[in-house]
Order: sequence, then C-alpha cells, then structure tokens
Amino acid sequence: MEKIRKILIDTRPEYDFLNDIDFIDEGMLDSFDVITLVTEFEEKFNIVINGEDILPENFSSIERIKKLIVKSGGTV
Repeated sequence: MEKIRKILIDTRPEYDFLNDIDFIDEGMLDSFDVITLVTEFEEKFNIVINGEDILPENFSSIERIKKLIVKSGGTV
C-alpha cells in the first residue's frame, strides 16, 4: 500500500493521500492524473490494466487501486 501511496504523491505532491476520502470526488485526481497513474502502475507493478477498468471509481482510494492492481495480475 505504501508503494501505491508513493506513486500517488509523486503524481500529486500537494496531497498526502492518507485520509479515507474519495480522491476523485475531492478533486485530488483528475482524468489526466488517472492516465498518468495507469502508466505508472503498469510499469511499477509489471501489469497491464484493461481499458474497461480505467474508471474513476477504480482510482478513488488506495484500497480500490490495490484491488485494480491485483485484478490486473499485480502483487501489492
């Protein structure tokens, strides 16, 4: 989970990504950030994220991102 959090902070350093809030609804991540994160997660976790899974709700929390990475074949 810390690896995910570090990638999030590298993408948007103005946020700490510690709170259990919806990153999308709170404006912490936008669509450009999601695309950037897909690339980073694919590279760092050696996975391929299915295009059908690139949905805002899958990037709304660290737990949801973890589930997406695991679904895509990664280990967190």
